Amino acid sequence: MNVAATPFATPVVPVLVTERLVLSAPVLADFEHIAAFHASDRAVWEGGPRHRHHAWRIWAADVALWMLRGHGPFRVADRETGAWLGEVGIVRGDEFPEAALAWMVAPEAEGRGIAAEAARAVMVWARRQFGWDDLISIIDPGNSRSIALALRLGGRVDPKRAGIDLSDVVIVHDLRGLA
Repeated sequence: MNVAATPFATPVVPVLVTERLVLSAPVLADFEHIAAFHASDRAVWEGGPRHRHHAWRIWAADVALWMLRGHGPFRVADRETGAWLGEVGIVRGDEFPEAALAWMVAPEAEGRGIAAEAARAVMVWARRQFGWDDLISIIDPGNSRSIALALRLGGRVDPKRAGIDLSDVVIVHDLRGLA
């Protein structure tokens, strides 16, 4: 049998539950939120604003990571209401030097600790699932709020680790004490 054509089982996207949140597989309806984000000025740190069709390509590629790498973005929802609050997960497209913890939350979720709560759950899951010692976050140097969050999560800036662009701030999250 041709190894390149060998069938494989698709990975299951787990459901992670925290005090206030449910993290699960993205669903098609989430794209409307993603498209709105990419069309807004909030997307400036992600190379935006972008047209809807560009947002689709980015989102579809991120969601496909579940199939290709066994990790990807989690849909973040309010545990009580089910309302969509954002995406937090592990991304690693072709341009990424290594797996990266990333987040994006809805405007109404900002400043409530949603991204931090979800990111902590993802970090614990990554340690248990993959046995990784660390994860990085790759952040535009102008995105002070994301840098502050990464540092609040216990990360440390590592100028020796590669980002995507030379100017990226790379923050390392030590996972060894988790799980």
